[in-house]
Amino acid sequence: MAHISRRELKKDEVRDTFERGAEAVLSHQQLSLYILIAAVLIAAGIFGWRTYTQRQTVKASAGFDDAMKIFQAPLGAAIAEGQPSYTDPVKKFTDAQQKFADVAAKYPHTRPGELSRYYVALSDEKLDKNAEAKAALNGLTGSSDEEIAALAKFELAGLDDRTGDADNAEKLYKALIDKPTVLVPKAVVMLALAQHYAPKDPAQAAKLFNQIKTDYPDTPVADQADQALALLPGKS
Repeated sequence: MAHISRRELKKDEVRDTFERGAEAVLSHQQLSLYILIAAVLIAAGIFGWRTYTQRQTVKASAGFDDAMKIFQAPLGAAIAEGQPSYTDPVKKFTDAQQKFADVAAKYPHTRPGELSRYYVALSDEKLDKNAEAKAALNGLTGSSDEEIAALAKFELAGLDDRTGDADNAEKLYKALIDKPTVLVPKAVVMLALAQHYAPKDPAQAAKLFNQIKTDYPDTPVADQADQALALLPGKS
């Protein structure tokens, strides 16, 4: 058995340490490379998805605008060149409903797509398809977009009022008062709830109308409340 000197043993230890260090550095470099590649792929995926969703939103917006032109078209002669017009309201809102439904089906994950679902319901209401309208609005009340959800709840409350489901209408109005949004502000919902009370509970309606006048003075909604207050039973 050959004798290994301390110097040679020391050299071996240094060499082993160096080799282990080199392996660690190489391993670290490989890991860093894998992380970099993964980051690049993730970034590319995010960029690709954003580009795709932006393109989808642009297409959805164009389709929504076309449908709105029909929904808002005048009955009779066209007001401006390129503006659609109808003589039959049933035909008009049937066309609008179909256009909105097409946008909603093609672009369900875009804001114009969700708004199209809302206008599908409004078109159904115009066509006296109340059951279909309620189903569409109910489907939107849980939207992650709080403005669209609020619009759906407010419209559903009005539809419930008109179709005899007063209890659900009141429930929806009160929920919206507790959590108003930009597009469905508290004052507007209070006015609707007061009008809801007016036929059967004029005292409660009067209380709300007066509260609106106090909380929102010198506003159009206060003027509407004042006019509605004068029309309540016992106020004439």
